[in-house]
Amino acid sequence: MPTPRRESRDEIVVPPNAKVIYHEVGWASWYGPGFQNRKGANGEVFDTNKMTAAHRTLPLNSIVRVTDLKTNESVIVRITDRGPFVGDRILDLSRAAARKLSVFQRGTALVRLEVLETPTPIASGGRWCVQIGAFPDHEQAAKLKQKLTRRYHTAKVLQFSSPMGGDWLRVLVANDDKKRAEELIHETQTDAAKFLVRID
Repeated sequence: MPTPRRESRDEIVVPPNAKVIYHEVGWASWYGPGFQNRKGANGEVFDTNKMTAAHRTLPLNSIVRVTDLKTNESVIVRITDRGPFVGDRILDLSRAAARKLSVFQRGTALVRLEVLETPTPIASGGRWCVQIGAFPDHEQAAKLKQKLTRRYHTAKVLQFSSPMGGDWLRVLVANDDKKRAEELIHETQTDAAKFLVRID
């Protein structure tokens, strides 16, 4: 599929006949202040004024149409980051995208997500990990990190603090294998939320 022409820093233009290669329905929210000027998952510095979004499993730099099912308003965004790490949400919009969809004032909205372009296949391949958190207690996160490190010798466990508060663990499994990451989610006993995340 041809690369979409980008006309400005705030707008992504796709061919009118672009085909939908994947779709999903769920809740979208928005994020911004705590992440402004920090690097996103794709390596770019996050700018809340650009038309971008975060998704846990779509390939980074995918081009997506997001439609608010209540208002039927749509925006085109590029996936540059990972999240949201809240169980019932599938997408975190930048502030600019949230304002164009009227999600900014409401905070959340039920949306239809349609992928129009992706740099790599959605259904196969990819590099995967498990993200666990948020732990309000730093020591609680450290204890689980030690436990996981002892149990999974081939995994690398990283502990970090989120700009939104609390500690998180990111578990990098051997060969970034999706099946192994899914198994680790089921095997790990914790009250903290667990998410399968695509790294690339």
